[in-house]
Amino acid sequence: MKTIDSIVTQAASIAAIRRDIHAHPELCFKEVRTSDVVAKQLEAWGIPIHRGMGVTGVVGILKNGTSDRAIGLRADMDALPMQEYNTFAHTSQHAGKMHACGHDGHTAMLLAAAQHFAKNRNFDGTVYLIFQPAEEGGGGAREMIKDGLFEKFPMDAVFGMHNWPGPQMGKFAVSAGPVMASSNEFKITIHGKGAHAALPYLGLDPVPVACQMVQAFQTIISRNKKPIDAGVISVTMIHAGEATNVIPDSCELQGTVRTFSTEVLDLIEKRMKEIAEHTSAAFGVSCDFAFKRNYPPTINAPVEAAFCSKVMASIVGSDNVEVQEPTMGAEDFAYMLMAKPGAYVFIANGEGGHRDMGHGAGPCMLHNPSYDFNDELIPLGATYWVQLAEAWFKEPTAIRAA
Repeated sequence: MKTIDSIVTQAASIAAIRRDIHAHPELCFKEVRTSDVVAKQLEAWGIPIHRGMGVTGVVGILKNGTSDRAIGLRADMDALPMQEYNTFAHTSQHAGKMHACGHDGHTAMLLAAAQHFAKNRNFDGTVYLIFQPAEEGGGGAREMIKDGLFEKFPMDAVFGMHNWPGPQMGKFAVSAGPVMASSNEFKITIHGKGAHAALPYLGLDPVPVACQMVQAFQTIISRNKKPIDAGVISVTMIHAGEATNVIPDSCELQGTVRTFSTEVLDLIEKRMKEIAEHTSAAFGVSCDFAFKRNYPPTINAPVEAAFCSKVMASIVGSDNVEVQEPTMGAEDFAYMLMAKPGAYVFIANGEGGHRDMGHGAGPCMLHNPSYDFNDELIPLGATYWVQLAEAWFKEPTAIRAA
């Protein structure tokens, strides 16, 4: 593993910043303190910044030489609305808020790269350091783009990275094409007619209608879409009734839909609406159908994904660079990849042995109350960022022509 010596030397101080951010988690678009910490560090290293894009976003600007070529490196900053079970020194100080996805670590890795870049600008062009708010459901990437991210800071490509628990530290993963799914929500309210539970024929019971819908939705997956196309429909909430002897007036279904393509998503939404409305009509009731499209699928450009793999191999060896299996989780970096070529890669976080004493009983998995980012990743992740940028500027024409 070939990490940059100057980054390794400063890793402990960056880890202290990471733990400070972990202890003070902030939710989407509320990352005021976190963005202050990022801005303060960048300015202390002599890096010009732009603040307020996407409400609390921070962009660091690293220029060198005369070339007009530019790339963006992105890290997310927000935490999750969940209670932390860990009890070590840097556990969350805010009840109901926790860095359970490692965004504190993502911020730290990019800060470590920024610190190195401030003194070692071995490139000709511009590197934009994008510290993004509100990945966890707020669509911070989309909001930064709406605020003119790519107009104010023109860049030829953009890259992101996420830690991945399980594989041992020292491994990376990347693949071309879809790597994370679209995230979408639905809400269906079935309107029936309430009655006494002993006299069901006097009412219109919405509950069996809901049961029929839940079963029928899965036929979309098994019988309407192609078997080779990925798609998941999960009904995660069913709400109806307040008393055991009363047939309710209404029943509400909620859940999510995940796909790797817009075409499959279009099919699923269309068929769900048809099933909901026609099933309701068959039972003599009505329904309201709402479908909300949140994040699109995250799709890596093949050329940039291959380039990232090459850079990773130069750091950890080709045997430690794996093909990332697509996951049905979602990521708003998808919006950036819809606007610019680039790739979203993964860095192994380990199984949890890095955690200090005082962690909870649960596994060190993403969105788990016992999760903690592995600080040993900071020099490795920062080295990747630095070498990615330096290599990209050395052969940009070859990259796009590959």
